[in-house]
Amino acid sequence: MSNGHEGVIDRDQYTHAQADGGWLRDLPQGPVKATLILAHGAGAPMDSEFMSVMARGLTACGIEVIRFEFAYMAARRVDGKKRPPNPQAQLLQQWRDVYAQVRQQVAGPLAIGGKSMGGRMASLLADELGADALVCLGYPFYAVGKPEKPRVAHLAELKTRTLIIQGERDALGNREAVAAYELSPAIRLHWLAAADHDLKPLKSSGFTHPQHLETAAQTVASFLSI
Repeated sequence: MSNGHEGVIDRDQYTHAQADGGWLRDLPQGPVKATLILAHGAGAPMDSEFMSVMARGLTACGIEVIRFEFAYMAARRVDGKKRPPNPQAQLLQQWRDVYAQVRQQVAGPLAIGGKSMGGRMASLLADELGADALVCLGYPFYAVGKPEKPRVAHLAELKTRTLIIQGERDALGNREAVAAYELSPAIRLHWLAAADHDLKPLKSSGFTHPQHLETAAQTVASFLSI
C-alpha cells in the first residue's frame, strides 16, 4: 500500500539531488553521518510526496538518501501505464544490484529500507547483504484485510539493527496485532499516535501529518547516527 500521491521532483530537490542511473540522491549540506537507500511502496514512485518529505527531513539531519525505482514503476514513468509490482524474486534482485552499486560509491555506514513494500523487500535481504541497519516506514505486517496471514517469520530471526516506524492504527499492522508477533531483539518499534499506514494521524489526536513525518525523520536519523 502507498500514500497514493504522484508527486514530481521539484526544482529545490534538484538543488540537493542528482540523477544517478535513474536514482535520486539527496545530500546533506554538512557532513554525512550515514547513507540510507530508500525504496518506494507498491503504488507510488520514488518522488511521491511521502518519499520526498522523508528525504528532505533526513538530509536536514545529516543523512544521505538514495532513492531508486523498481522496474515496474520505472516503466510506468515512461508510458504512464499502471502495473502491479514485479514478482518478489525480481524485486529482491534489483535491491541486490542497487545495494552493490551504492556500496562501491559511499564510505561510512550504509543502511537500507523503504516505505511499505520497499521496506519489506529490504528486510528480506538485510542480513544477506550485511547492511549496517534496516529502516521500515509503515511495515506491511500483513496484506489488507488478511491479518490471519502475517509476513513476519523472517523478522523473528533478523540480526540486522532494525527500526520500524509504524502508525498505531495501520491497516497493515496496528499496535494490537503487532504486539502478538515474535520479533527479533534487533528490531526497535517506534509507534506514532493514531497514525495510519502513511503515518497520517487522526485530527482528534492533536498531531498533524507534517509533525509525524518530521518525528519519523528525526527518529530515523538518530537511529542511523549511532
